[in-house]
Amino acid sequence: MNVHRDLASGRWFGLPLVEQMANIGMDIDRCIRWKQKGEPFYSRAAFDRALDLIYLTVEDPKNRNRLKEILRAREALIDHFIYDNDYNTTDEQWQK
Repeated sequence: MNVHRDLASGRWFGLPLVEQMANIGMDIDRCIRWKQKGEPFYSRAAFDRALDLIYLTVEDPKNRNRLKEILRAREALIDHFIYDNDYNTTDEQWQK
């Protein structure tokens, strides 16, 4: 998890959960847009950044009451982009 070194150094924990989720959403959107442009390398890099931010969000003590939802979103995200999409999510749903 060295993609977001400056955020991991503590800045991330200073952001409210809504801003953390918005930042994660931006990287997910980038992942989808790069995939649509036929750029799998850049798409995967954006996915990895989003995953790094999710892990930081899970580590943030103020989010402990939201862990169930955050971890479920992480599971669905990985299922959609890496595995067999058992949850049947679409790119459009992730962009909402």
